[in-house]
Amino acid sequence: MPTHWFVYHTSEDPFAYPAGPGCLKLRLFVQNGCGLSCTVLHSDRYDPPGREVPQTMEVVGSAGAYEIHEAIIRTETGKCRYLFYLKNTAGEYQWYGERGMSENREWAGSFQYAYMHRPKALELPSWSGDAIVYQIYPSSFNNGTLKGITAKLPYLHALGVNVVYMTPIFESPSEHKYNTTDYYTIDPAFGSTEDLRELVLQAHLQGIRVMLDAVFNHSGDTFFAFRDVLGQGENSRYRDWFHIHSFPVVQQPVPSYETFAKAEYHMPKLNMNHPEVADYMIEVAKYWVRETGIDGWRLDVANEVDPLFWRRFRSELKAEFPELLIIGEVMHASGPWLRGDQFDGGMNYVLRDAILEFFAEQSVGPARFMEQLLHTEALCNDQANSAMFQLLGSHDTLRFLTACKEGGRGWDHEQTGIRRMMLAVFFQMTYIGMPMIYYGDEVGMEGATDPHCRKPMLWREEEQQAGLYEWYRRLIALRKEHAVLRTGSFRPWFTDEARGVIGYVRRSEQERVGLVINNSPNTYQIAVDSFRSDTNAVTDLLSGVTLRNSGRMLVEVEPFGCLMLR
Repeated sequence: MPTHWFVYHTSEDPFAYPAGPGCLKLRLFVQNGCGLSCTVLHSDRYDPPGREVPQTMEVVGSAGAYEIHEAIIRTETGKCRYLFYLKNTAGEYQWYGERGMSENREWAGSFQYAYMHRPKALELPSWSGDAIVYQIYPSSFNNGTLKGITAKLPYLHALGVNVVYMTPIFESPSEHKYNTTDYYTIDPAFGSTEDLRELVLQAHLQGIRVMLDAVFNHSGDTFFAFRDVLGQGENSRYRDWFHIHSFPVVQQPVPSYETFAKAEYHMPKLNMNHPEVADYMIEVAKYWVRETGIDGWRLDVANEVDPLFWRRFRSELKAEFPELLIIGEVMHASGPWLRGDQFDGGMNYVLRDAILEFFAEQSVGPARFMEQLLHTEALCNDQANSAMFQLLGSHDTLRFLTACKEGGRGWDHEQTGIRRMMLAVFFQMTYIGMPMIYYGDEVGMEGATDPHCRKPMLWREEEQQAGLYEWYRRLIALRKEHAVLRTGSFRPWFTDEARGVIGYVRRSEQERVGLVINNSPNTYQIAVDSFRSDTNAVTDLLSGVTLRNSGRMLVEVEPFGCLMLR
């Protein structure tokens, strides 16, 4: 009987994509539990068969039912032909190419990566790799004004963040401002255009970038074009700017037009396929960059807007402002929007779900958590993963500390809530991508979902969790100090399911750091030489303690404790 294994690859992103000049990264999903080793054979696609060069693929780790194998192959011409050779410990083997699996190499065929075009997917803003983001809900931060935010820039600088992202600040009748009245006017409650200019100027002087929220999926029902439709009906020149089902236009009890979410009549959905609407919104986006010098846009409900618009948006904005960061809000797997032609990155709610389950709820163990990390990472290319907002919470979720206190194992889960949040922050600050802090999390703010997660910032020191604030500062400083924590690859080290402990490694050519998280109320002992057998001393960057090799380096991790080993 021929051997059958599950294997999957396709010669397109995120399974094949440029990873630098003359480099093509290949990713292969392989059936787990079969002990398979994988070799990729590659050549210029115009070389005759038999000229392929074999290269062993790295086993990244298990994502549940499948393992992830990767390799970076080099090509001088950018024209690649390749196929895979898989073998188990019993010596059984299969070839895998674009025609499928076969014991016959020719019958398997070869994958083709016809040409490595200029890798747009690699063109991120030069500053994004070092970004540590702080999200502000303006009406709740400091007097609810842009001047109030400007006054707190020294606080943000001291914390260590270098990017501020604000939810919408344009004129709107609501407190949240997601139903825009005028895209060209700052809401008077927040201030003026000059106040925004001053905020951006002062932020830049302190090394802080500023990003705004763009709501292009829908407007408010007070937007001039929709008001005209309400007044003129079928005769309105703006009727096709929206998705009107019938006339006369009815708003309540059931709107006769498409809206944001379900029947949110005050948020009519914009027809972004209409050339005039697309032109209008692209000019809005350009206007605020030109006028105030903002550094990026976060795009609201980005997954419900036609991708053709986003491709144009990216092309035109990046042509004029190549250092602009574009982040899409997609609250599920966002890979299709992150292939280099739409957004730089996304708000990683899928990762947040995994973090919530492991640290706050403790509803999954280390093995499942690691599988989720690898699975999520494998669905995007490296560029997109490095440009993700890695968040614990936002204005649309309950506060993470609240989730920790409401979840978790044991009779004292509320008492251990702060400890488990600290572990989650440790993971956030030592993982790939851009950590995003929701205002107030750093001082222990609590609250359920909207509106309770949007309460005013706690500024009185006696109401703050000083230990948590210092933990944030310390970890941010370590992330800035060690480039490997910002730009290194992520690899599993170990998982101890019975004891609730996980280990992983961030590594680059110059540096390697081992991270250990003990998500349990018990002390854990670990043999550190399994991480660095090439040295006789390892230092915990958190405590400053150096461990010396005396045959075997053993170290204890305290309950709900962690290590950062170098």
